[in-house]
Amino acid sequence: MPPAYTRVVGLEDLSLWRVPYLNRYVDIFLVPFTLPILLLIMTVGLLRNVEPRIALPTLCLISLGLFSQYWLLIKVSGYKSFWSTLLCMLVIRSLLAHPFFHVNIFQHMEFPMFSPGNKPQRIHTMSLTLFNLPCNPILDWTFGHSVINCHVEHHLFPLFSDNMCLKVKPVVSQFLQRNHLPYNEDSYLSRLGLLLSKYEEILVHAPPITDLVGLQ
Repeated sequence: MPPAYTRVVGLEDLSLWRVPYLNRYVDIFLVPFTLPILLLIMTVGLLRNVEPRIALPTLCLISLGLFSQYWLLIKVSGYKSFWSTLLCMLVIRSLLAHPFFHVNIFQHMEFPMFSPGNKPQRIHTMSLTLFNLPCNPILDWTFGHSVINCHVEHHLFPLFSDNMCLKVKPVVSQFLQRNHLPYNEDSYLSRLGLLLSKYEEILVHAPPITDLVGLQ
């Protein structure tokens, strides 16, 4: 289940996505191609600190997924070369790396942050720190409404399915507006433009989350 709060110190760190020694265009448009490899390395690294009864099944599932894709490319698609098969796997897994990379930054940049002991009521926190992207058939189908166009609803009702989030979306929007609370919505291109124009402020010079205690 996702955390009940977002933008609360100790739950998120936007600096995870920054590569300060790279040009902003390289970081935003080329680095995502490496996400399949980086995420695999990060996952294995994180599993080193997890109990074996959890880490071992996770590693088995990761290995099974990679081997299954490799086997299908060799046996069904007719790939012959080991390296060409690996390259194909990388390309396939990188197809949606850009929106995955971007949306993870878009959803949480330029919003206030609260310390765990000094945050407003949950409804205010959700309203102030989240936003929805417009409906997009490809992104909605790939990542789900909860991540794209129902992100506010997803954090308000973390146990709701994508379809339920979509159904309560107009109710949530009307409720927040009726109570004079913001209901944030913005386009993908608008958020991308904001990230490009404020790249250093948002990512490069953003302090680690542990330095933001008390910032509101």
